[in-house]
Amino acid sequence: MKWMRDMARWLLATMLLVFGLGAHAAAGQNDYVLGAGDQIRIFVYQNQDLQLDARINESGTISYPLLGVVKLGGLTVSDAEKKLAAGLRDGNFLKQPQVSILVMDMKANLVSVLGQVNRPGRFALGAGAGGNKLSEILAQAGGILVNAGSDLVVVTGTRDGKPFRKEIDFPRVFMAGSGVEDIALANGDSVWVDRAPQIYIYGEVQRAGTMLLQRDMTVLQALASGGGLTLRGTQRGIRVHRRDAAGQVQVIQPDMNDKLQANDVIYVKESLF
Repeated sequence: MKWMRDMARWLLATMLLVFGLGAHAAAGQNDYVLGAGDQIRIFVYQNQDLQLDARINESGTISYPLLGVVKLGGLTVSDAEKKLAAGLRDGNFLKQPQVSILVMDMKANLVSVLGQVNRPGRFALGAGAGGNKLSEILAQAGGILVNAGSDLVVVTGTRDGKPFRKEIDFPRVFMAGSGVEDIALANGDSVWVDRAPQIYIYGEVQRAGTMLLQRDMTVLQALASGGGLTLRGTQRGIRVHRRDAAGQVQVIQPDMNDKLQANDVIYVKESLF
């Protein structure tokens, strides 16, 4: 029977929206802000003739039966459903229209997350509070890889038609009074998480090799991470090889509480006595 087929279509559309089972569907799709290029499928309960597949054009509009040109760009999926339902109701076409929209292919309001994250890819910006914040998008990407990703996150894109680039010390976003903002991302932004900085230690230490440079790590802490000096090692024989801005390697005899920099090489000489 026709009413049973309509009911089945309505239930399918609802399941797709709730559980995100459509092509390119994502959790929280109702908060997705529609934009130019998005491909959508519109269902109206018990009105198969009003089902429509449409792509939102550059002006943010679609052409919909009975309503003509309707602007959906800039609206969340939920608000777009309400707008179409109101149009059908206010135009006396349907008494209580129930409209459901499924985003089949997201082309607008996307950001790219690349580098040392658990799930690199493209992610939709949400309309809800915090839905377009850097922390929210990194959470969608599964977060920064532990012991692999850098604290420094780079955001690039455009603002007011001009190139935009910002480096953010991400852990400081959550520190009270740090002044580091959890910035709002915009359509087309790219987020890059580089590899965590490293240092190198060799010579008379228990565990020579490469290690991650922790925040504010000192020479003493690096030596401790390397298991300390061997019986032949001497504190007076510690040298740090550091490349300067001109690319020249400088050899420094450090204090044990001096802070290290990325790519420093620590060498521990053998004691002569």
